[in-house]
Amino acid sequence: MQPSMIPFQSASRHPAPPAIRGLFALVFSLGTLAAAGIPARGGPPETSPRLEDRGGAIPTSQFGTYVSQGEFLVYPFYEYTSTGEAEYVPGELGFTGNQEFFGKLKEKEALIFLAYGFSDRLALEFEAALWASAELSKAPEDLSGVPDRLEESGLGDVESQLRWIWSAETSTRPMLYSFWEVVFPLQKSNVLLGTQDWETELGFGAVRGYGWGTINGRVSMKYDREDGQVEVGEYAVEYLKRISPRWRWLATLEGEDDELSLIGEAQLAIGRHAFVKLNCGFGVTRKAPDFAPEVGILFTF
Repeated sequence: MQPSMIPFQSASRHPAPPAIRGLFALVFSLGTLAAAGIPARGGPPETSPRLEDRGGAIPTSQFGTYVSQGEFLVYPFYEYTSTGEAEYVPGELGFTGNQEFFGKLKEKEALIFLAYGFSDRLALEFEAALWASAELSKAPEDLSGVPDRLEESGLGDVESQLRWIWSAETSTRPMLYSFWEVVFPLQKSNVLLGTQDWETELGFGAVRGYGWGTINGRVSMKYDREDGQVEVGEYAVEYLKRISPRWRWLATLEGEDDELSLIGEAQLAIGRHAFVKLNCGFGVTRKAPDFAPEVGILFTF
């Protein structure tokens, strides 16, 4: 990361722009119509017992969410993250010093997630933090020039994924799938928000449905052009269970490097083609976020 001495802006003085708030209001309004019964594309869902929990063909990057051929997903959501032991290095924030410290980091994001199933084996995703803010309170023992509080707000991470199934699930073996992710470097002048250089990630996963629930495990390798290294990326094990026509429950153990979180989610159907997603993550290891709730409504067309 190139050092930057840019002035930090207060997130509290920079609320989400009116255009972003208007976009989310429009999406939710259109989604209400969809929930009321606009027919979905791609035909009726499959009725195989292996799909009774998930109801779709291709696993997406969203927890417990699958997309079928000809189906279009729209998911506006809000996420808050509080990390009490956020690791930082003054030199990577544009100041002097290479010692590692642990400060307090609070992040807020208003995001949009889109996915489309081109076939029963291939899907494309797009996700963007249309507005984000980050506030870092430095460690008391940090005597460098880092201010007591650093703040940034604006566009957050923007990324896209290609996901494909290369071995369909059968009665004797799990589904095997892969995904390729690209994160775009759209925040070159920021140090807290977004991504400053190209990042790519290649992952592999397996899904298996049982009478007692569906298991989805995945692991990936990532490349950050700034560091020029290939290393282990995210890894996760996800359990999904439908307990009624309206309710699904999910539990996930997800990590990256030495950050490990336990995430629980409830999904409530509110119409033929819409459901509320409520989840919250809790840090298991020191560097993981302590508390990370998320809420949104996912619409299918």
